[in-house]
Amino acid sequence: QVKTAYRQKALTCHPDKNPDDPRAAEVFHQLSQALAVLTDGAARAAYDRARRARSQAAERTQKLDERRKKVKLDLEAREREAQAQESEEEEVRVTRTLEQEIVRLREEGSRQLEEQQRLVQEQIRLERERLIQGKQERHGAEGRSTPKLKLKWKCSKEDGTRGGYSDDVLLQILQKVLSHPSLPAPALPWVLWGRGAGPGREMAVKNEVGLRSNPLRISWLEGQPLKSPSAALGASSSSSSQPRGSQASVVSERDYESLVMMRMRQAAERQQLIEQLRREDEEEART
Repeated sequence: QVKTAYRQKALTCHPDKNPDDPRAAEVFHQLSQALAVLTDGAARAAYDRARRARSQAAERTQKLDERRKKVKLDLEAREREAQAQESEEEEVRVTRTLEQEIVRLREEGSRQLEEQQRLVQEQIRLERERLIQGKQERHGAEGRSTPKLKLKWKCSKEDGTRGGYSDDVLLQILQKVLSHPSLPAPALPWVLWGRGAGPGREMAVKNEVGLRSNPLRISWLEGQPLKSPSAALGASSSSSSQPRGSQASVVSERDYESLVMMRMRQAAERQQLIEQLRREDEEEART
């Protein structure tokens, strides 16, 4: 069979049959060497061993390649799994950090709001105390001033009796209001002053009419008795004709209350923004 196959192959690759093929002589020479090996028993046995060795080496290489390929695939799968787990852990850490930051900002905003409210309330309290103290000081100064009254009655310039109000009559009337009344100066016949005007005598000023035949009207110029600070503050808040100091107090207090409300609204808007950011982050984490 070997020789038959050799003859058939030699007829096709002989150099005389292929004069245009430059490799025909080399192929024919290799064919002759193959015939010599296959027809010799020892050479053929060596050739078979070499073929088996090459085949076994190829099988081992193939198995090794398959094992390496499997190991490589397993390693890549483990790496992907580790990367996925690390990415998930990193996402959890980022989410936890974000939640902690949101809680911190919320607590910090609450503390700042409470601190601002406390400062505003303290400022309002100090302003009230300052206004009350200023009123008390002004009232004390007015209380220490010499009481002066203005008396008006009908009297013509030619009337020597001054409408019936002589010095004795005036002193008698003023003793109901002042402890030590003094007679008016000639230049100011309608102004009287004295000492010791107390709150209980203010009613006498309102009710005193003088002579029935020629009634007079008494009004305060200085030193009018004042009510207690609490009553004065209550009266000033209920009266439409408030003093400028009381009006300033009310306006100042309203300004501070407006400031408190504005800062509370800002804090609420900030908390709403934080909650919105947290919800958006949670939705992104779920998707």
